[in-house]
Amino acid sequence: MQQDQETKTTGEAAAGRPPLIALRNVSKRFPGVLALDNCQFELAAGEVHALMGENGAGKSTLMKILSGVYQRDSGEILMDGHPVEIGEPRQAQALGIGIIHQELNLMNHLSAAQNIFIGREPRKGLGLFLDEEQLNRQTAEIFARMRLDLDPRTPVGQLTVARQQMVEIAKALSFDSRVLIMDEPTAALNNAEIAELFRIIRDLQAQGVGIVYISHKMDELRQIADRVSVMRDGKYIATVPMEGTSMETIIAMMVGRQLDGEHRTPPDTSANDVVLEVRGLTRGRAIRNVGFQLRRGEILGFAGLMGAGRTEVARAIFGADPLEAGEIIIHGGKAVIKTPADAVAHGIGYLSEDRKHFGLATGMDVQANIAMSSMGRFTKAGFIDHRAIRETARGYVRQLAIKTPSVAQQARLLSGGNQQKIVIAKWLLRDCDILFFDEPTRGIDVGAKSEIYKLLDALAAEGKAIVMISSELPEVLRMSHRILVMCEGRITGELSAAEATQEKIMQLATQRESAVVQ
Repeated sequence: MQQDQETKTTGEAAAGRPPLIALRNVSKRFPGVLALDNCQFELAAGEVHALMGENGAGKSTLMKILSGVYQRDSGEILMDGHPVEIGEPRQAQALGIGIIHQELNLMNHLSAAQNIFIGREPRKGLGLFLDEEQLNRQTAEIFARMRLDLDPRTPVGQLTVARQQMVEIAKALSFDSRVLIMDEPTAALNNAEIAELFRIIRDLQAQGVGIVYISHKMDELRQIADRVSVMRDGKYIATVPMEGTSMETIIAMMVGRQLDGEHRTPPDTSANDVVLEVRGLTRGRAIRNVGFQLRRGEILGFAGLMGAGRTEVARAIFGADPLEAGEIIIHGGKAVIKTPADAVAHGIGYLSEDRKHFGLATGMDVQANIAMSSMGRFTKAGFIDHRAIRETARGYVRQLAIKTPSVAQQARLLSGGNQQKIVIAKWLLRDCDILFFDEPTRGIDVGAKSEIYKLLDALAAEGKAIVMISSELPEVLRMSHRILVMCEGRITGELSAAEATQEKIMQLATQRESAVVQ
């Protein structure tokens, strides 16, 4: 399994040049955690090098060391074969190393040009005044290099997520970057936007820029990556060429084990009690006369393209968004749900697709996050029983295999998969009968996905009723007992697990209003 750590692209090997970037024997320790253990990584000029591993494998830590956010405890960093010191982000930028985080770091009220050159704006009049003309001209030159048709004066808040990401790339290029680190760059992009991003990446490759590409999407890697390096549990595992290496091989390196096969026969829940029924839910064009039933022990998949209305339906049922019309019936009785507190009181839990903003208090520790929706049970006579909270949290950490040094660890320091498990623990503690999982594995690696899948199956087996919203069709097909497909705010079809295919789902997901039977 261990591969030659000195593997280079064909062009570099032929030229005998050292790699653009080389990290050798890099280690990093945090309190109670050895995050990196003698790790290696190389990047050639003009190469797209994918860095893969489960959440918590050490990928982000290694890249934060390369970009100056963290400092290594041992090892060395070489650029063009020469040792360099990167003690802070500005030093990395001065060396031409840029990083584009999954969560974009832009100010919506400023223009694209102002975001790109913030703190480095060209000046005139003895440096007293901002030279807007020069600022916009320099930005336009970078956009031209990217073949990006975008007015530098456009406020960032008016741009799509994809365009905002292009601004982040332009910002990195404004430092004359020779190295670009991209962390899950396509997480919020549609297929057309991904194609545009890949075009820009290939243009940058042709200009000699080396790109580190962090992603869990295997199909993307086939299209864009030259090589793949795999990390696991803070250790370097191997580097392999993308061409000729199977996805099964890469996954096995990532998780250190073979994952369960995709084939499964879901249980028959058609005779189970209906725990949730909605009728005629309507809110503008976002939700249009939606109705369905959810049974005890069932995983009901919601599929559809971005903007189809799936999340809007979940938020409306949970009381996060108001409804114009419709009924919500729980265990046979009509429920009035106007706020999330009403929904929780009726036994509904909602795991948002944006867990960091709506599911977690990232600045708080693990135990506080788990207990926050059930504080009443830990409060007596106005006093909080911190010991009970701690012991309860430890129980869920063991039950869900949450990887954390302790329950006192801040949630923001954990990997995405473990953060997701904390949100699940919060709703399990609340003992909700109905659970909405909105994009439950977004930004989570294949190993953590497998664990989440097993957990969902176990919850359904216990009698929990689950709605799973996912944009990944293989996930919907793998997990759902029954599938509802939405398009333009309407349910356009229902498929049993036995009859569902990706092709049938996509046909229904693109079935416009004119084709829907009224």
